[in-house]
Amino acid sequence: MQFLGKRKPAPAPAPAATGSTRQRGEAAEDRALAHLQAAGLQLMARNYRTPGRGGGEIDLIMRERDGTLVFVEVRGRSGNAFGGAGASIGARKQQRIVFAVRHYLLRQPSPPPCRFDVVLVEESVQWIRAAFDAR
Repeated sequence: MQFLGKRKPAPAPAPAATGSTRQRGEAAEDRALAHLQAAGLQLMARNYRTPGRGGGEIDLIMRERDGTLVFVEVRGRSGNAFGGAGASIGARKQQRIVFAVRHYLLRQPSPPPCRFDVVLVEESVQWIRAAFDAR
């Protein structure tokens, strides 16, 4: 998968390899959230899900200082086997995220500018701005 935007590595401790998949996922989201908040973004929602089966989920919904809504997919991996964290965000996953974003924006009186970012949590945290577009 090709990402657009700049990679911004930030040193951080590696996630623990122990615990359930859910615990590791929550730990990755916690690290991503802390990284984004340190950069000045404000948390609007976490783990937003569309109602019903077959919908999508948005890990983090953040707001930039300029009002842009940032929809963030967080991916954590303990190693680079199978292409690392970024390789797991394929076209189908992107479609599900876009579906969830459209559902979320229906609740907004006037949708602001939006962006899709990805935060990869491996040994470090990499924030990829404008990682993909809605299609």
